[in-house]
Amino acid sequence: MSMSSKDILPLIESLANAKRISQQNVFEALESALAATTKKRFEEESVVRVEINRTTGKIVSFHCFTVIEDDLQPDAAQMRLSDARQMDAAAEVGAHIEEALGPIEFGRIDAQTAKGIIIQAMRDAERRQVVNQFKSKLYTIMTGIVKKVTREMVLLDLGDNVDAVLYREDMLPSDILRVNDRVRVFVYDVHYEPRGAQVFVSRTHNDMLVELFRLEVPEIGEEVIQIKAAARDPGIRAKIAVKTNDGRIDPIGACVGMRGSRVQAVSGELGGERIDIVLWDESPAQLVINAMAPAEVESIVVDEESHSIDVAVKQEHLSQAIGRNGQNVKLASELTGWNLNVMSLEDAQAKSVQETEVLSQLFVDELGVDEDFASILIEEGFSSIEEIAYVPVSELLSIEGFDEDLAHELRDRAQEVLKERQAETQQQPGHELLNIEGMTPELAAKLVEHGIMTMEDLAEQAVDDLLEIEGLDEETAAKLIMTAREPWFN
Repeated sequence: MSMSSKDILPLIESLANAKRISQQNVFEALESALAATTKKRFEEESVVRVEINRTTGKIVSFHCFTVIEDDLQPDAAQMRLSDARQMDAAAEVGAHIEEALGPIEFGRIDAQTAKGIIIQAMRDAERRQVVNQFKSKLYTIMTGIVKKVTREMVLLDLGDNVDAVLYREDMLPSDILRVNDRVRVFVYDVHYEPRGAQVFVSRTHNDMLVELFRLEVPEIGEEVIQIKAAARDPGIRAKIAVKTNDGRIDPIGACVGMRGSRVQAVSGELGGERIDIVLWDESPAQLVINAMAPAEVESIVVDEESHSIDVAVKQEHLSQAIGRNGQNVKLASELTGWNLNVMSLEDAQAKSVQETEVLSQLFVDELGVDEDFASILIEEGFSSIEEIAYVPVSELLSIEGFDEDLAHELRDRAQEVLKERQAETQQQPGHELLNIEGMTPELAAKLVEHGIMTMEDLAEQAVDDLLEIEGLDEETAAKLIMTAREPWFN
């Protein structure tokens, strides 16, 4: 196979046009093929590089070497330093040096090998081209035609010779797709793979719901209305939280549409998925109340420390608030980002009474006050010794009947209790472990049982040693050990 410089440039241009890929990709494919066939003239370890001039089409081949010390035995890809310096006086050990090769003629077998490499390289280039083209279509909705159906997935034709994969887990329960069916999908991932598809689509993704509303509701596309959050039980039920940037527009009404036309269009596309549209609120409590619709919330208690909210409803509304198989509360929790505990009003009141009794007894025992005094503190919103210890004196003075002496005395008692607690903790085995991020008192106690008392003890452990401890997985064990080893590196 002989290839002249005047033949190569028209060939590359014609291949690039036929495959609709860049000429640079064709140059690289051809260089790779020629290098592979040229290398067969040398030992297996040899490294060969072929370069095609982008302007003239001239082909030049190089035998590549890595420079090594003179006292070492070189292989086919290495050259001794003394020999390298005959070619380049500035050569050093570890440098790369190239020796130009003369023109090489290729036989029929070489030509077949080169052809196979070029075809594979061109396919790879086409796939990369698809990836680059589809970057702009990522996170959008497209329509595809079903090309092939298997147990694991459906192959879709998106046009322009582009295929996409729709896995079974990304399909709605009601989806029954056949060859040549048209279906709308959400493009959630585009990446290069040497084999197979590069475009991955879904019908269960939360953002498909958002994008469908964007298509149906012009105000969303114009950013007059925002969808702040979305949660789905695909094909069955969903919730979205909406907010208006124009006080004159009702965001819920705009998304519902005239006689429900807009929301019904979205629901129909998703196999009849029932969609609740709720009003977004910056207050977590109000947002949860909105998200629990259609259930009516009677009372709500926010626990920021545990990032959870107790939601109380009337007994007759309890099943509606929870939903079938916990669906309503699950979606509301996902939408708001809070852990929701739904209970009847009676249970909520009983829980409140119990917590009040426990807190009252804590204040009585720790601060040395009577039950009436403890009740006053609870009514004023104090829920821990820490809050009393560090609250400004002015806030205590705002309580009816409190003077400056009483306020200071109460704060001093609370601070003294905290000091005693700290001293007791420091006397306990393994107290130092509690300073490690991610450590819990329960886990620290288990480590102590295994003879691990200090951060230094923990730092000296291997992951396999900690896996003997019940409830500790490999990832957590590795993280704890590395945290304990941080002082070594510092």
